[in-house]
Amino acid sequence: MSLNQLIDSRDVRFTLFEMLELEKLNRFDAFKDFDRSVYEDTLELAEKIAVQQFYPTNAEGDKTGLKFDPKTGEVKVPESFKKGFNAYIESGFHSLALPQEIGGTGLPSSISMACAEYFNAGNTSLTMYCGSITGAIAIIAPFANKELYNMVVPKLMEGKWGGTMCLTEPGAGSDVGALKTKAVKQPDGTYLITGTKIFISNGEHDMTENIIHPVLARIEGDPEGTKGISIFVVPKFLINPDGSLGERNDMICAGIEHKMGLKGNATSMLTFGDNGKCVGYLLGKEREGMKIMFHLMNAARIHTGVQALGCSSAAYLHAVTYARNRVQSALITNPKGGPVTIINHPDVKRMLLYMKSNVEGMSMLCLFLVLHEDIMRASKDPEEVKRATGIVEILTPIVKAGISDASWL
Repeated sequence: MSLNQLIDSRDVRFTLFEMLELEKLNRFDAFKDFDRSVYEDTLELAEKIAVQQFYPTNAEGDKTGLKFDPKTGEVKVPESFKKGFNAYIESGFHSLALPQEIGGTGLPSSISMACAEYFNAGNTSLTMYCGSITGAIAIIAPFANKELYNMVVPKLMEGKWGGTMCLTEPGAGSDVGALKTKAVKQPDGTYLITGTKIFISNGEHDMTENIIHPVLARIEGDPEGTKGISIFVVPKFLINPDGSLGERNDMICAGIEHKMGLKGNATSMLTFGDNGKCVGYLLGKEREGMKIMFHLMNAARIHTGVQALGCSSAAYLHAVTYARNRVQSALITNPKGGPVTIINHPDVKRMLLYMKSNVEGMSMLCLFLVLHEDIMRASKDPEEVKRATGIVEILTPIVKAGISDASWL
């Protein structure tokens, strides 16, 4: 395997198996068929793909970036991204922790999160395209009716279609209840969607045949505020009864953000229904949009922290490698001894130890959180579930904001 300057694999394994005692999850029926060898093999494969196929594409993502055609609204990602994306999908990482009942592997989220550390350290932009598929499945599968489920979930499980999360609007960011996107019910049970969403990650790209957009909107006549919000599945391409793709839906990418970093991921402005023909399908019940979307929003919050962790870990390990090779100045304790590698200088050691302690703490916090997600979902003991749920609810915003802030320091 190529040199891993992304994640300290030894530390990840120590955290998972020694500190968190991950194998104790095997007491739950959901995880009884897995053992440490399965977990180890999964981590090893994630490391291999991240090092060999994600990391080499990272620089191209920022140097070349995306190609946006304002005439067609289409976005082309760097060509090198596609090989890594396909390796990720073919290895089943998009469905790693999804339930076996819907075709997932059913591994603990703790292992999936540890793998996400590798992928984010290798190329965060690319990892976001991959992870969006998991997010779309996780929100659609539990709430879709049979017809909608059969229409979209199998293709998402195959990794042939991508996903997004469409909340933010020009006048509705944190105040989601102020959204203006409208849904009008049609005689056939579908809805016509009209509105604009901004800052939509993975909003348009050419790595999948179709993109499925979960969109928050207000059904015509429903009350203002968050209580009146519903959620709809809006495909980029309409889907024929036989499952094949039909014509382009009446939605388009009106532009992508120009950013300081993360230039390989299409942060998009999406417009729906410019011609009054954007078809959407109600997900769940009317006016339950916020309740349903929170399933995806909380996962996204955790992954924001993991993105910051991945970048921080890669920065630290690259700094260590540089410090071990860069020769500069003699030691202050031996001024006549000639120049030494800078890792031997006390202040450089201090800076590296500061980075190391932060990165290891970030990783521990993330894995501790998702371990309790696993317990929350697998345990049948009400008290154990209550305790795990409390830990998850407290730590989710800390993982998002705390780790994101710490990664800059």
